[in-house]
Amino acid sequence: MATIYYDKDADLGRLAGRKVAVIGYGSQGHAHALNLRDSGVDVRVGLYPDSKSWAKAEAAGLTVKSVDQAAAEADIIMMVIPDQTQARVYKASIEANLAPGKTLMFAHGFNIRFGQIVPPAGVDVSMIAPKAPGHRVREVYQDGQGTPALVAVYQDASGHALEDALAYGAGIGSGRAGLLLTTFAEETETDLFGEQAVLCGGVSELVKAAFTTLVDAGYQPQVAYFECMHELKLIVDLFYRGGLSYMRYSVSDTAEHGDYYSGQKVITDATREAMRGILADIQSGAYAEEWLDENEKGRPWFNAARERERNQPIEQVGRELRSMMPWLDPVVVED
Repeated sequence: MATIYYDKDADLGRLAGRKVAVIGYGSQGHAHALNLRDSGVDVRVGLYPDSKSWAKAEAAGLTVKSVDQAAAEADIIMMVIPDQTQARVYKASIEANLAPGKTLMFAHGFNIRFGQIVPPAGVDVSMIAPKAPGHRVREVYQDGQGTPALVAVYQDASGHALEDALAYGAGIGSGRAGLLLTTFAEETETDLFGEQAVLCGGVSELVKAAFTTLVDAGYQPQVAYFECMHELKLIVDLFYRGGLSYMRYSVSDTAEHGDYYSGQKVITDATREAMRGILADIQSGAYAEEWLDENEKGRPWFNAARERERNQPIEQVGRELRSMMPWLDPVVVED
């Protein structure tokens, strides 16, 4: 059975009198910092001096300092900057400020799992990984609810690393929804796999392939967009509330029959074998090595792929249709 902790299992008082530094103010960083602040925690944000986020954090009423200063004065340091920059920032500004008794925390286990960051022996190393984008972590907290999170301890120098991590989790609101005990390796490997096989890579390719199939067969691109992308949210919302069974209960019998009849024609044994290959590359570290090497080279393949994908026909059609539905609060991503 999984071990899940809630607010009743956490003591937010463990953070009383202790300084917390949130390194970064992006998607997760702003949510962590603001939620902790609103939970009564003494928090500061660590940024590099010319960061565009500096003014945003100060405008939100937060104390902002350089990464070096924030790490030096903090008892607990939470890393919420991008995976590919964490090791460099750690070496430059955090490592020298890690004294025995401090805690180094992560919202994703990538750099610990793949050995990019090797903390000293005298510090606690733990993780609170919310299972939602940062804006939802913040919004749900403000609504008096919480986002589920994973909790893990990699190094327990103090003997109470888990208790402190649970307190942090309660501080950002995740204790309201549940903190599932895991390991750095399990969180990292499943997170990368989920992103690549389903949440980002798998869904994106499925949607594009279905859209192209309809358009190539002569159907209007606008109709194909509504059928293959726009309605996806309605189905995912059903998954979210009641799983596959609730989705099948909610749709027509014809749609449910189509689910059983054609689903396995799309997701074949070859697809499952490809998924096993994706997981194997993640587990071996081959994927991490390739991604880090791509960043070292200046990200030529990544940037070319990003540009190519932004110009996909489905993106062009979707941008036009969404602009006609202002109630969706449509967003246009600029370079």
